[in-house]
Amino acid sequence: MNKTKPKIFIAILTVVILSLTPFVALTVDPPALVPKTGQTISYAIGDDGYYQTGIVSPSPRFTDNGNGTVTDEKTGLVWLKNATCFGGWNWAKSLTDCLTLNSGECGLTDGSLEGYWRMPNRFEMESLLDFGNQGPALPVDHPFHNVSFFTYWTSTSSNDNPGLAHAVALTFGSLSIIDKTYSQASGLFVAQTEMMTV
Repeated sequence: MNKTKPKIFIAILTVVILSLTPFVALTVDPPALVPKTGQTISYAIGDDGYYQTGIVSPSPRFTDNGNGTVTDEKTGLVWLKNATCFGGWNWAKSLTDCLTLNSGECGLTDGSLEGYWRMPNRFEMESLLDFGNQGPALPVDHPFHNVSFFTYWTSTSSNDNPGLAHAVALTFGSLSIIDKTYSQASGLFVAQTEMMTV
């Protein structure tokens, strides 16, 4: 019996497996890239400002579409340029305001109809924050006007108490969970991008 045949077979099998490995690795999705927070001042070795990890936002970050809407080039989300169109209301009223917004209101000339707009969820709202800034905690080149330094609602309810909702205060970018009956929070509207043509 020839003892070299099994060795040759194992060698060939090893070469085949190794040659396929890069192709297998390419079929796995890479991890999601997390953006930088914007914080550039370091208060201690090892903090966010020290490492400044994450991907850099595109420059320019925002595109003013000239029709009352703004596109965030980092996320692709389309926002209402008027950041406090209807003032401060409770959560339910703010949701309704978002759903009934249409072209001709709040500086919109985009042809949008009722149902084209909605309140952003918590992560969408947080995506606007820049923790290197305050008053407001938004990127320096943001094109929003009528920005409130108080609280902005999100559409995300508290998972342990449905009477509460997540909110973002743009003064410092702080996150909180507040009672949905609180009537001094604003609604920053985001477009249903799959239905919008900008």
